[in-house]
Amino acid sequence: MKRLIIDCDPGNGIVGANVDDGLAIALALGSANVSLELITTVAGNTPCELGYNVAKDLVERLGVNVPVRKGADRALEEPSGPWREALDNRVHGNKLAHLWQGVRQPQAYTAPEEEAAEAIARLICENPGEITLVAIGPLTNVALAMERYPEMIDAVQEIAIMGGVFAVDDYIKDTNFGLDPEAAHKVLTSGASITLVPMDVTTRTLMTHNDLKRISQLNTPLAQFVTETLRPWMDYSIQTRNLPGCWVHDALVVAWLLNQQVATAADYYVDVELRADQTRGKSWRYRHPLRVDVGIGAPTGGLVHVLQTVDNRLLISMIETALAR
Repeated sequence: MKRLIIDCDPGNGIVGANVDDGLAIALALGSANVSLELITTVAGNTPCELGYNVAKDLVERLGVNVPVRKGADRALEEPSGPWREALDNRVHGNKLAHLWQGVRQPQAYTAPEEEAAEAIARLICENPGEITLVAIGPLTNVALAMERYPEMIDAVQEIAIMGGVFAVDDYIKDTNFGLDPEAAHKVLTSGASITLVPMDVTTRTLMTHNDLKRISQLNTPLAQFVTETLRPWMDYSIQTRNLPGCWVHDALVVAWLLNQQVATAADYYVDVELRADQTRGKSWRYRHPLRVDVGIGAPTGGLVHVLQTVDNRLLISMIETALAR
């Protein structure tokens, strides 16, 4: 039984927001060998308050007993204004907000006083070696938890992260690391056991309307949630990214933890650019020793397990199986 915490920035039902966090949560909830013990939210794909409402609304809707905690509403240092302008208003600039017409909105909830970073660190430190932390939004909550409770670095079984982009056309940086480069740097170089799922592999995933049609016929609450919230995002993705469907970035992280046949991986040192320049937030990976190492110091932290290729057919099959439960 995999014991998971999912730290995320879900946008299911929110106009213009990506829905892969909600799909990852649904995959975890529908998998028989997963115990999802905590969901935490962070500012990213959606403002933290909205993300909290999405996650809380989902667990209430399903009647599952999973605590939800709201986390950081801003990055450690990165100004949030330009990111919020881009993420919250792009759909209106593309004049595609109508795609979400009639989609059920999450209810509003009052978050508990306990912060996400505290809840994450407490659960991990109280269960050393037993908890896997799935971090599929900016890493602000995770960095804060490590800062306050350094013992968490050794106590966590694994941190599985969706973030970073190394060589994908039209991307210099991704949203998760770009929104909080300092947090990404702290976590990636912490020495914890880390698996990284970058955009280089998640942009090889694809869910289509044919896949969604099969899911809609499963007639379960999870399948209904996924169908109604993914459809507008899929149509948006088709129109703005010239894809025959949509990428399902975050779902691959959970799928990898369940079945490592779904992807291949290799070990690298990974870090993030922190300087104030157009490459701020950009990630890179390398092996040691480098053939050219002038001006480059010794690597910080440990090796990171980086996913490289994906079996998309197996991934979609795993999602369908989970949603049928």
